[in-house]
Amino acid sequence: MNRIVAKTGFSQDPAVWMMQVEAPQIAKKAKGGQFVVLRINEQGERIPLTIADTDTDKGLVTLVFQEVGKSTAALGLLEVGDEILDFIGPLGKPTHMENYGTVLCVAGGIGIAPVHNIIRELKKHGNKVITIMGARTKELLFWEDKMRAISDEVYVTTDDGSYGRHGLVTAVEQELLEKDRDQGDINLVIGIGPPIMMKFVAKTSEPFGVKTLVSLNSIMVDATGMCGACRVTVGGVTRFVCVEGPEFDGHQVDFDELMTRQRIYVEQEKAAMELFRQQHGHVCDGSCGGNDGGVS
Repeated sequence: MNRIVAKTGFSQDPAVWMMQVEAPQIAKKAKGGQFVVLRINEQGERIPLTIADTDTDKGLVTLVFQEVGKSTAALGLLEVGDEILDFIGPLGKPTHMENYGTVLCVAGGIGIAPVHNIIRELKKHGNKVITIMGARTKELLFWEDKMRAISDEVYVTTDDGSYGRHGLVTAVEQELLEKDRDQGDINLVIGIGPPIMMKFVAKTSEPFGVKTLVSLNSIMVDATGMCGACRVTVGGVTRFVCVEGPEFDGHQVDFDELMTRQRIYVEQEKAAMELFRQQHGHVCDGSCGGNDGGVS
């Protein structure tokens, strides 16, 4: 079992949590872009979550997740000192690292967390990193200080204009790529966030001919390449996100198919969530618990 040693609530509606979990072997081997799969108990389903940070000295893995269904709501009810039954990883292929020159990282919503881990490694390889981070509102933004600490430049946007620049991350991406058109310094774009955001991050960079990587969050079951539930179409070929990804060339991904497949079990998910609410009385609003457990 893997013990939760820290828990912090980032927002209430929707509820977004950060957890640090004891997993020394995973913390030692994990690289940017990889993920873990956890199961709360014997009755729980497998939950894939991208690794947001690691502390090899303390043997900790940091996760950031949003309560979007029964399983993540149940995970949100766990507190410091509780243990997670299954915690496996690191899974998936890590982000390929080299000195690209300048990398433009575009992070939206929960995607801020995995982008953070990738930026850390990009900097270790001597890259200049420009980060665009966005959310629907100021309340849903997190880790701005951590992003500024490891990025060379940071731009912040909110859909409603409550903080930073009013608008979408792609507007800033467009401006930066246009500014760089003649210089050609930006050699890679990495976009992580909701599928619709990643789709347009890729569409924005495509006319400029800049390679663009996206991290796909398809439905997963076994996460070992056997079940095929996570299949996506990339460049007209079926690929398995769990073992061939999660990162792919954003210019080749069939995002419309990905988003359609993500909605396959919407009715079942709604029914499971309603039953969970009835059994537990409420789903945490982001204010219950949330202590830091004394570990940073």
